Formats: sequence, C-alpha cells, structure tokens
Amino acid sequence: MGKSIVITSGKGGVGKSTAAGNLAAGLAFGGRRVLLVDMDIGLRSLDLMLGAENDVVYDLVDVVQGVCPLEQALYRDRRRENLFLLPASQQTGSSAVTPEDMRALARKFKGSFDYVIFDCPAGVGRGFRNACAAADSAILVITPDPVCVRDAERVRELLKADGITDMQLLINRVARRNPLSTDECIHLLDLPVLGFIPEDPAVGFAAAAGSQVLDRETSAGDAFERVTRRLLGETIRYRIPHDRLTHRLRTGFGKEASCKKG
Repeated sequence: MGKSIVITSGKGGVGKSTAAGNLAAGLAFGGRRVLLVDMDIGLRSLDLMLGAENDVVYDLVDVVQGVCPLEQALYRDRRRENLFLLPASQQTGSSAVTPEDMRALARKFKGSFDYVIFDCPAGVGRGFRNACAAADSAILVITPDPVCVRDAERVRELLKADGITDMQLLINRVARRNPLSTDECIHLLDLPVLGFIPEDPAVGFAAAAGSQVLDRETSAGDAFERVTRRLLGETIRYRIPHDRLTHRLRTGFGKEASCKKG
C-alpha cells in the first residue's frame, strides 16, 4: 500500500510547489514509483517546473469527469522514468472536484504508486479540502515569519480535525534576515522537523529551466537530498542553515553576552 502526503502551508508563496517537486524527484531517484498531483486547479505550476508545459493534454478534472482514464492523463518525467505528474486544469475552478472524488482516485493511486504527493493550493478552501481528503500524512512548509507560522498553526488544527495526525515541518528559505529563528518556529508549531532548506537563488533558476534544484550542486539541492533521505527513513543529521538566531550568537551580540556573564 502506497503512502499519500499532502504538501501544505496555508500561506501562498512559501515554496510548497518547489518542495513537492523536489521531494517527488528525490523519492523517485531513491527507486520509488512516485505520482505528483497538482491540486492548484486553475493556477497549475508543476507542469512548468517539470518542463512538461507543452506536453499536457489531459488533467485531473478530465479524469474526475470521465473524459479520459487516469493513465492517459499522466505525464512521465523525462529525467526519471518512475516519476509521474497528474497536472491540474487551467480552465476550471476547484469546485470541479470534490473531496469524495479525490478519495475515490486515491484508492487507485495507492495501488499503483509507492508515494503520492499532493501539492496543495494556498488557503484553506475547497482546494485545501480536496488535497487533504486523499492524504494520510502531511508536510507543512513554512518560511520563518509570523504570518506564515500563524497560518500554519491554523492548518495544523484543520488537519487534525480531518484525522491527519502524521505531520512534519519543513522550514524553507532560512536566512539571516528572517523575522523568526528556526527555534522559534519549531517552538510555536510543536511538530516534528523534517528539515531546513536555506535561501538559495538556484531554486528559482532551476524552476525556470523546468528542473529541480535537487539536481544541482547547491545548498538547497543538498538540503532537499537530505530531507528526502530522512523521509525514506534514514537517520540523517540535521544541518541548520545560518538563520537569525545563529547569526546573533556568532557575532558581537553573543561575545558581548558571554563577557557580561563572566
């Protein structure tokens, strides 16, 4: 029986799709058969991130409405033959799909794939409910800022209400200038930490090229590789990027504090 994971946050623009694409690619590289489902109906993006924007013919809504069978709507990644994408529709809204539709599809997914990754749209409306209906676990992607953390707290409680208690935290775009430190985020959300992804311009370049930063030798690529291995059950030591708290401790603030204490 395969495992289904919803990648969510609440707030838009935090890197959910980037995380979904890279985790799916990493799991496929690890030998798993993976399906990546774009749940952002009307505003799909994963086809661009996988370089498949010119190959999409059918989509999720077509499958739900019986226009085509599931197999006909799947796009096989050119780089990894065991990674597949089910794109979202660009022409309709999230109301074209119901949670019941997704639960029915999930029963087909799990019999054919080791992992199904649902890329959840922003917000907590119909698109969120659709994505969560088909998942048995969740990864909350956040950036270290108060608004994002507050939205993630709301999403955490909604997931619990839906019966999803297997949740992990992925802290993205960690940098010195973040309003919150990683420690503060962990304390506020009180969830197991899957990993930390540093701020890295290579992420944007990879997405624009229709590839994953996981395929590049960069700080974010290395971080996603470690996160994927951890997701597969390996014991991997955490590497916390240079964030606001560590910056303060490594500069004059920390030295001054130690001098006063002594």
